[in-house]
Amino acid sequence: MAQLTEFRDDIEAKVEVAVREGYKPKSDVIKWIKDVHELEKEWESMQESITAAKSLTYKCCPSFSLRSDVATQARNIQDQLCKLKEIGEKFGSNMVVENYRMEKVEYIPVSSIEGQPAATRNLHKILQLLEDDKVCIIGVWGTGGVGKTTLVKNLNNELLKNVPSSKLSFGVVIWVTVPKPPIDVRKIQEQIASRLNVKVDKEGSDKSIAGKIYRRLNEEKSFLLILDDVWEAIDLVDVGVPLPEGPARSKVIITSRSLEVCRQMKTDTEMNIFTLKEDESWQLFVKNAGDVVNLEYIQPLAKKIARECDGLPLAITVIGTSMRGKTRVELWQDDLKSLRMSEPHDKDVEKKVYKVIKWSFDSLESQVIELSSEQRSKHLNKKRGDIQSCFLYCSLYPAAIRIDGLIHCWWAEGFLGEHDTYEQAYNRGITYIERLKDACLLEAHRLNSVKMHDVVRDVARWIASTFGDEHHFCFSSWNWVD
Repeated sequence: MAQLTEFRDDIEAKVEVAVREGYKPKSDVIKWIKDVHELEKEWESMQESITAAKSLTYKCCPSFSLRSDVATQARNIQDQLCKLKEIGEKFGSNMVVENYRMEKVEYIPVSSIEGQPAATRNLHKILQLLEDDKVCIIGVWGTGGVGKTTLVKNLNNELLKNVPSSKLSFGVVIWVTVPKPPIDVRKIQEQIASRLNVKVDKEGSDKSIAGKIYRRLNEEKSFLLILDDVWEAIDLVDVGVPLPEGPARSKVIITSRSLEVCRQMKTDTEMNIFTLKEDESWQLFVKNAGDVVNLEYIQPLAKKIARECDGLPLAITVIGTSMRGKTRVELWQDDLKSLRMSEPHDKDVEKKVYKVIKWSFDSLESQVIELSSEQRSKHLNKKRGDIQSCFLYCSLYPAAIRIDGLIHCWWAEGFLGEHDTYEQAYNRGITYIERLKDACLLEAHRLNSVKMHDVVRDVARWIASTFGDEHHFCFSSWNWVD
């Protein structure tokens, strides 16, 4: 027993060192240590029984029953000792603990709201709600493109700082981009599990995964779960999220276009994010369009275009960026006319959003392959690339898109034009991605990934469905993946 106890002490020491370095003991190691402690207690109990048996023998009153019990106990302990020793030896020096490093808050790439009074006020309001013990679930709602996601991403990054209040210091902040309906609990669970470093068995049931998430979150002193872009009510219990209850340290924030969805999820308070007022819309437009809007002959047209965006931050950002650096008044006049003539969608606000994004789509030029004069005659019949089709293709993806895979698909569809090598086609793909990002039609995501804003994706699908024949897009065989 002494040898096993010494072995246990050695493993416990390794675990303690690893914990101080930011690791967590594996569950089977914790159980093994506990089992050895229990066996040690049984061993001590047996020693007491042996002493008692000897005492009875010395008094000439032998107890055969007691000695038999001790013998049975000794055999059981010996069996457990051998088994525990065998299990412990299998851990090995590199198997004692698993890497469990986890930042409390992960930085999320997002445009700053600095210098935007309305967004800054909304950020401060959410921070105050997070400090309110009576508020457990917060709903942030408003029309698509109004800045809900941008707001909560900035909130996430704000929590990276040394916050003045202990109530804003969460054990872990979890960001989940909710898939479009129908609700896919497994995809939500996978994002949470990945953030918590919880291993998910692909063959396991949603219920078993929910149990793992529940136990893991209960280990934290508090958590903040941000569910972005919720279209239908989500049962947090089904996901495995412990329901925050007052006085609440843990919190849940949801963003949605629907107030009804917020209410169905039993939010304690709802924040309606409104479109910007005209003066703030203009400031945001100037920020994206640049100093060109201060030119005397450009400014009147620029203000009219900014007003066409109707205070919607996404629209202002997209259109402002597309006009950056354009100094010819004819371009501004033509762009204003095109913007006003774009076919609207059904709902009033969506009409203006769709009109702006459609105009930005129309302004994308299909680049012609650059050839030297010597190559021009040889490659005269080479097909040029089609950035518009590349943009529409991105709408097939519901979330983040791996750049390498996206370019390969573009190449297979023939959208990148004809090239002598795949490397040339890949370079053209990178060029298109950067152009789409510069036009705010794609967003940088994580390393080697991009994503499309949900409103931009909706408009892209609307364009493909409504104007496919006009632009010669062969999307009839494509299926939207949601």
